[in-house]
Amino acid sequence: MAALSQLVDNVVVHTFELTGPQTRVGRHPDNDICIDELSVSSRHALIEAVVNSYLNDTVDYYINDRDSTNGTFINDVRIQDRQRLNSHDLVRIGWNLFRFVDEDESSLEKTAYILEE
Repeated sequence: MAALSQLVDNVVVHTFELTGPQTRVGRHPDNDICIDELSVSSRHALIEAVVNSYLNDTVDYYINDRDSTNGTFINDVRIQDRQRLNSHDLVRIGWNLFRFVDEDESSLEKTAYILEE
């Protein structure tokens, strides 16, 4: 199971499990993960769970910024296009910091992804 763990001063304050094929993140209450904070756009980002085409029973997670005002960052790099998430990546949405955790991620999955390129 994959999750986003919200961090404050490097301490987990809330964990959001990523259970569906898509998880919408933003300030508007109709999002799957609602962050009521001014630096977060109403429909800020979208996380997608996609079946890995090389490894059976493996799911890859991708994040897209949805033209937000303050951006979406992975490990302090602002993303422009769809970006794959790796377990333990730091994700910043507006001024809110999260750690992406995928307990099912394996080193074989990373190898398959490299071979694809």
